[in-house]
Amino acid sequence: LKSGEINSEIVIDTTTAYGVIDTLYHTIQERKSDDPTTSYTAKLLQGKENSLLKKIVEEAGEFTFAIKDNDEEEIIYEAADLLYHTLVALSSKDISPDRVKQEIV
Repeated sequence: LKSGEINSEIVIDTTTAYGVIDTLYHTIQERKSDDPTTSYTAKLLQGKENSLLKKIVEEAGEFTFAIKDNDEEEIIYEAADLLYHTLVALSSKDISPDRVKQEIV
């Protein structure tokens, strides 16, 4: 402020305030209107709903097979993939992960 410079780009680390799930969800929300040719998230959200739902089923299957195979690295990878696609689906319906947290608690 003393220099008179205006910095309109303020970067805030929301991970501490919201946690990883909420931060990822908000990033997904922000990408809803992005170009689907350059953003996989936008492609999922702007594409056919069945494509997104098939992706969730695919990821759930891969996760369960990783569990069956007792492959720890694959379990972690597939769990993250399943979580991401689930958050995209929640975002498509504007349902915050906070609502899911409330259901669990």
